Amino acid sequence: MEPITHLMTGACLARTGCNRKAAYATLAMTLAAEAPDLDTLWSAEGPVAGFAHHRGITHTLIGLPFDGLAVIGAIWLFHRWRVRRAARRADGDPQNAKPLTTAPVRWGLLYGFILIALLSHILLDWTNNYGVRPFFPFNSHWYAGSIVFIFEPVLFVILLLALIAPVLIDLINNEVGARQEVYRGRGWAIFALTAMVAIWGWREVEHSKAMRLASQANYGPRDVGQQDPSDATGSDSHVQPAPVLRVTASPYPINPYRWHTVVETPQFYQMATVDSLRSTVQTDPEHDLFYKPPTTLATLVAKQSRLGETYLDWSSWPVVTEIGMVAAIDAPAGTADWTAVHFMDLRFLYEMPLMVARRNPPITGTVYVDADRRVARMVLGGRVQPLEPR
Repeated sequence: MEPITHLMTGACLARTGCNRKAAYATLAMTLAAEAPDLDTLWSAEGPVAGFAHHRGITHTLIGLPFDGLAVIGAIWLFHRWRVRRAARRADGDPQNAKPLTTAPVRWGLLYGFILIALLSHILLDWTNNYGVRPFFPFNSHWYAGSIVFIFEPVLFVILLLALIAPVLIDLINNEVGARQEVYRGRGWAIFALTAMVAIWGWREVEHSKAMRLASQANYGPRDVGQQDPSDATGSDSHVQPAPVLRVTASPYPINPYRWHTVVETPQFYQMATVDSLRSTVQTDPEHDLFYKPPTTLATLVAKQSRLGETYLDWSSWPVVTEIGMVAAIDAPAGTADWTAVHFMDLRFLYEMPLMVARRNPPITGTVYVDADRRVARMVLGGRVQPLEPR
């Protein structure tokens, strides 16, 4: 999920009662809920390096305890700074110092709360179609629930309301002179987290239905299908729909009944839009059908590059295509003989407002292979990855 949803989830988790048990719980759990995304710092080494480490060790069960140590270490430093500042203001007289926290300082309990917030990050990332590897390095398989879009406005509004509503109520209470609570918003936080789980359950039901509808539809070129191999006459009297080998469904935001599906057949992939409420599958073979590209010497070289290995390790629906001699980004002179190989994941090739995926597909890469069949350049998301010296 995007960072703000993670942060608000951590804050709501703290407000369910953790902030009453240990000081700094709200701050610590809010930060911890987003802490695994510190792996984006690897992008400083280049886009492929960042891609290789994205949702990597910091998003694993073995890495979370170390994430937690980093968070609690930062909170401890903040606490020590507050203690020293309070001592200076009290002029060295402890009697003049005011209590720094309402709840008691319990570092062990706080660390446990931080681990809960860290687990929420993995859970939220699992709900979208990018996936996570929680059991890495023992199990490198990517798991993806594919039930919630990476930014879900409905969840965003619910979490935001849960955090803002207590503040607004306080403003009203100030006007009427009502007594303020020390720990506010517990009921709102529980409501928001319960609503989140309910939305996940609802979307899981619709996701399963979309998968079933997609697997039962007919695919292939319009009005042709797949000819029965036993029919030697070549007539269309024994036309059969293309057999579906596997299917995936990816969510659209807001609408839990609309899904982007991709099916694989022996010869091609075909995308469709499924309406699980009306039980319809809409697809246009002229635009939604992708024949499987042939394997060439250039694609074999590209797949063995750092970009290729990382991409194929992550992508469950990759399409690797040789697109010929194309000018590379910032390519030096004399590179007209470079062959471009394009990497694309069909799960993300669907469009919505502000996202024209067909014209500008997200999470794509290009490997340029020179005349000597060596990797000359790697480009991911429009950024060039520096090559290591040969």
